[in-house]
Order: sequence, then C-alpha cells, then structure tokens
Amino acid sequence: MEAQQSFFDFVQQQSGKLLEQTLQHIGLTFISLLIAVLIGVPLGILITRRKRLAAPILGLAGIMQTIPSIALLGFMIPLLGIGPQPAIVALFLYALLPIIRNTYTGIKEVNATVVDAAIGMGMSRRQLLYRIQLPLAMPVLLAGIRTATVINVGVATLAAYIAAGGLGEFIFGGIALNNTHMILAGAIPAALLAIIFDGALALLQHIPFRRIRTVLYVLPVLLVVLSSFYLLPVAYGTKLVAGFTPEFMGRKDGDLGLRKVYGLQLRTVVISDMIMYKAAYEKKLDVISGSSTDGRVRAFDLVVLEDDKHIFPPYYAAPIVRNATLEQYPELAPALNKLVGTINDSIMTELNYRVDYLKEDPAKVAKDFLAAQHLLQPARNGNKGVIRIGSKIFGDGYILANMYKLLIDGYTDLRAETHTGLGGTKIAFDALVNKQIDLYPEYTGTGLLVILAADQATVDSLIGDKQKVYEHVSNAFMQRYGIRWLPPIGFNNTYALMMRRQQASALHIKRISDLKAQQ
Repeated sequence: MEAQQSFFDFVQQQSGKLLEQTLQHIGLTFISLLIAVLIGVPLGILITRRKRLAAPILGLAGIMQTIPSIALLGFMIPLLGIGPQPAIVALFLYALLPIIRNTYTGIKEVNATVVDAAIGMGMSRRQLLYRIQLPLAMPVLLAGIRTATVINVGVATLAAYIAAGGLGEFIFGGIALNNTHMILAGAIPAALLAIIFDGALALLQHIPFRRIRTVLYVLPVLLVVLSSFYLLPVAYGTKLVAGFTPEFMGRKDGDLGLRKVYGLQLRTVVISDMIMYKAAYEKKLDVISGSSTDGRVRAFDLVVLEDDKHIFPPYYAAPIVRNATLEQYPELAPALNKLVGTINDSIMTELNYRVDYLKEDPAKVAKDFLAAQHLLQPARNGNKGVIRIGSKIFGDGYILANMYKLLIDGYTDLRAETHTGLGGTKIAFDALVNKQIDLYPEYTGTGLLVILAADQATVDSLIGDKQKVYEHVSNAFMQRYGIRWLPPIGFNNTYALMMRRQQASALHIKRISDLKAQQ
C-alpha cells in the first residue's frame, strides 16, 4: 500500500488549483454582491419613500431566500445555461433581502429631529439622502452587506455543480470519494474567507462618522476590484476546457491519472454528471469525463477518445453483496445471477439512452428489458425478509437496482426495496459496509482503484486483464470487508474522455495523448 498522504502534502500538491478556486470563489461572491448592492440599496431607499411597496418588495426578496439554493441553481440552468451566469444570479437573489431590509431599516431609524432640521435648513431630498440619511444609516446598511457576504461565501460552494468553479469543487469531490483532505481543502478556505470578509466589514461599520462619506465612495470600488478576481486565474488561457464530475477529479483513473500519466494540464471545472453531456453538446465544454455506455454519448454525437496509455482499467459491472446476507438467504444469489450474460455494452447503452435522454422511468425500462428476456415473473409478495438494494446516481445504477428488485420479488420469497441515488462510490460502499443496504451494482475498476486503493505495481500487473481484475477485487473484498462479488453481468462501463465528434475531427484528436497539443 502507498503511504498515507498528509493534509499539508495534499494542499501543497494542489496549491495551484486551490489558488484558482479561491480566486474564483471571491469573484463569484463579490460580483453577485456588487449587483445586489447596486439594486438592493436603491430599492431600500425607494420603499422608505413609497411605503406601500415595502411589504411586497421585502416579501418577494424573502421568498427568494426560502428557495433551496441547489433548486434555485437548477431553475437557472434552462434560462442561462451552465457556468458563472446562473451562479451569479442565484447568489444575487440570496443577497438581496439583507441589503434591502437593512437599507430600509437604517434610513427609517434616522432620528426624525435631525431630518426635520435638515429640511428646515433648505436641503433638497437628494441632499438629505446623501448628506444625512445614508451616512447615518451606514452602520446598519453595512451590517446587511456583512450578512449578505457571509451567505454568499457559503452558497457559492454550490456553484461548482454547474461548472462555475469555486471552492465547492474540492468539497464535492471529497464527499464523492470520502476524502477528508479534499473536503477540508475546500471547506477551510471558504470558512476563512467568510471570517475575513465579515471582520473587514465589521471594521468599516465602526469607522468615525466624519469619514463615513468616504466609505460611500470606496466601497463600490472595492467590490469591483474583488469581483475581478474571477478573471485572474492563469489557467483561463488554455485552449480547451474540460468538465469533470467531482469523483473523477480525485481518482487515479481520473484527473490525477491524466495529469501524472498523460501530462495534461487542461483547465478543468467540476460539473454534475446530469448536465455535462449537454454542456459538451452546447459547446460550453470541450472535453468531458463520461461512461462509455452512457446513452447520452449517442444522443449528443460525442466521440470517445482512445485511452492510449491505459489509465482506465476494465469496469465490468456486478452486484456486490454482504456475505452475511447471502448466507442468511441462499436463494438470493441465483435470482441476481439471472442477469449474467444478458447485457452487453450496446444493450446497456440503449437502456441508458432511454433513461438519460428520453427520460423514461428506470423502473419501466428495467421491467421492459426483463420481459423481453423472458425473465419477468409476478411478484410473490414474500415475507421471508427484506433485501435493501442501493445504487449510485448513474443511470445504469438506477436501471440495475430496479432489475434486481424485480428478480428478487419474482424468484424468491424475499421482499426487495430500493435506495437509489446514494451519490458517489464511497457513500454507496459505506452504506453497504455499515449494513444500511445489502447490495448494490459496482464496477471492477472502481473496486480496484477507489475502494481498495491498489498501489501502482498492482494496478500495472492487472489493468490489461479483466478476469485478473475481477479475481483480485473479489478476493480482497471478501477478506477485508466480508463482501462478495457475484459474477459480472457482461457490460464494460469504462471511464472515458469524450469530445464533440465535429470538434475532435477538426482538431485531429483521436487519442487522449492528442489533447496535449491543445493545452
């Protein structure tokens, strides 16, 4: 086994990426905050003068904050696509409420006697606002900006799911791989940014009154400067942009392998598996990490690049089951094994196409397939025991989980229930080890590289032989975890890099090695 890497070693190794993500995070936070200040402050002033508008404007801003942040980002994608635009709009909407409310409150709380005196001295409404009300309201207004800043620093981590960058890239990659170093590498800087910006704005709140008007002019300039941080990363100069899932970013057979083995230094952004294929099709990304049997490869006319240096091992799918469950219910394995030999690569691609692109229900797709194979039996409604079937978030995982449910219900007196969408590999595997589920479909390559974390010598000795990979993971899982690999189903859903067919042809890119010339 390789020596355990310390957190500081990880940070040093990823220092360039960490700096880029920190700059992006600052930029996202302050671009949205600047827009919120430019719109929120005038709205706050407006509702002090037209009181009938106060309730609806504050109410609408309040409703925006009650929408879950990930859902709000999802709503923005059909309108604005992926990247920074939807993230900035979502963050702006979250920042509005505290800025509008505190501007309104700060101006309303200005002593009426002072206002009357200013009016008595002949000040116009504009003079009253800029010379009296805004300076006196500034501590309260800055408190609203402080609140909005802290909110935005936290919510901006979610921008990584839609390829907008930021520190969420490390956080989501760490969650997918159960890698504490990755999680901390994103979470600690995000927390420090919130503390630093909150402290800096707190100092501005306590600035002497005679210098308050200076803040009125300096603050917008400062926000513009911090907003520009989003454009600073040097990596933006690369020719091609690659979009990788959070899990792919931290895997040996992923971005780490591409950098080490292929020497690739492409600009990478983290993106959800659910939208990256369409993002490539719409020319928002040039290269993506995908699964070779994903139906969207066909749907969006993508081409799989040849893995000419062999960083991707065989990924043959098979159910992995707690051995204690198999011993308790010996009829389970024969039911599950009825799928063996029925699904090859092209069949799995077609099934995934129906789910991923045509948006058919995975349960229906699973039922149709079993019926076509004459494997579908009426459910026995047995009460001998309950088998909990898990799956990761990928389309084939949903399909296979539903197939296994139908097979268990139809061929045994057991009752099956599905727990789909468990996230990344480590989440699903930990659920299995901790007895929260009894089985889920896994891939031999993932078992070798992610769960067992095999050393390079072992990987090199096995990677070219699918049977050796299967035997190695099967033996190691049984010895370490008490988990059995049943026979592979038949399809190889290997990781792959993909591009638009037309672009790959124009750039003469057929192999992953060819990408190096486009850096």
